[in-house]
Amino acid sequence: MNSTAKAMADTIAAIATAHGVSSISIIRLSGQDACKIAQAISKKETISPRIALLTSLSHHTGDLIDQAIMIYFAAPKSFTGEDVVEFQCHGGLIVAQDVLDAVVALGARLAEPGEFSKRAFLNGKIDLTEAEATAKLIEAKSIDAARILAKQLKGQLRDFVDHSREALLRALAYSEVMIDYAEEDIPEETFGQLGIQLETLSIQMEHIVEVSHRRRGLIEGFRVAIVGKPNVGKSSLLNTLLSYERAIVSEIAGTTRDTIEEQIRIGSHIIRLVDTAGIRESSDMIEKIGIERSMSSFKEADIVIALFDGSAAIDEDDRSMITILEKIEGKELIVAINKSDLPAKFDKNAVRRFEPINMSAKIGVEELTSRLEKLLDAVGDGEELMLISARQIDAVVRAKTAIDLACLPLLRGELELFSYHLQDAVKAISSISKPYESTEILDKMFGEFCLGK
Repeated sequence: MNSTAKAMADTIAAIATAHGVSSISIIRLSGQDACKIAQAISKKETISPRIALLTSLSHHTGDLIDQAIMIYFAAPKSFTGEDVVEFQCHGGLIVAQDVLDAVVALGARLAEPGEFSKRAFLNGKIDLTEAEATAKLIEAKSIDAARILAKQLKGQLRDFVDHSREALLRALAYSEVMIDYAEEDIPEETFGQLGIQLETLSIQMEHIVEVSHRRRGLIEGFRVAIVGKPNVGKSSLLNTLLSYERAIVSEIAGTTRDTIEEQIRIGSHIIRLVDTAGIRESSDMIEKIGIERSMSSFKEADIVIALFDGSAAIDEDDRSMITILEKIEGKELIVAINKSDLPAKFDKNAVRRFEPINMSAKIGVEELTSRLEKLLDAVGDGEELMLISARQIDAVVRAKTAIDLACLPLLRGELELFSYHLQDAVKAISSISKPYESTEILDKMFGEFCLGK
């Protein structure tokens, strides 16, 4: 028996709810001895499937643990495809752990991270698209993200993969037939039709990758960087948005020497807000390091909030910042003129092309947050299919590359090379849902799950 088969023979157990104080905690058992262990801990001779049973739970010594709800899901009609038992006990730091200790003492072993979902995959209950969507859904950063992930759980991405795989396999099978009957005359339009079909699929894959990169913040949380020269009010804006004094605010330019990152909610979105060191020419070594990190955060951000001091005349540092903003590509930009509560001295014409907004971090930033929310909502709009992980994006990119490589030998009639590249494309696209060789990525992917899931 290999190691995977041996591990699958074990009955596993874990606490499926988050650690901490709560009204209810869930302990989950899965495996061939799950029902036997449940009978032992509940002192029940028989347990009917799919019936919520209120029962006392006890250690094998007879010591009472808790009164809980027990539900038995008989194989194969369970999440893992095995016998599964769930105990819903009173929450807290002690009771759930006591139940877990009791079932381990009766023969179960502690589950590895993601092992329940791994078993569901190996038993054919879910594919990799559903497994990844489940993991991401737990940490969804917005309502839009939850909706996208729910579609993947329903099979939206799997349908695309199956359609693409079927198209590639048809082309591959046709190529193999043509190789076997190479002496026969093959109509030229046959090659042309195959090329058109593959080109259409390649374009579709390229679009899906582009959409996925653009909307990745829906899944991971959008990164919003606050940038500007020193002393324009970046830290004050951060504190106002957070509603507490997170960053030191000082009249001394260059007070912020490093980036500060916090999560906040804007509308239905969770964003990662980054306060950066002021961008300017500096001879101070520590400040220069902070400025370099600011530029890095600037490049990595999905949205940039560029602040200017409305109470000061425009200077060379402002002009340098404007030059940087003019070169921005691939990200959203909000330009705000801060300190509107003070006499205006800044020349707004210098940034008019960016449609700047007036604001005061001290008085209120409603217009800024409103524009930010609209930008985030706009990214979330649409029914387009998107990929939710770097692994999925890489697989589609590899499939597209292989398809493009196959098209040239197809036009030259080099069918052996054409078939070779098509096989690579099939393997790449299939790896998203049901790879040919899954063992290399299973432990890495399922290890990202929390215990009990």
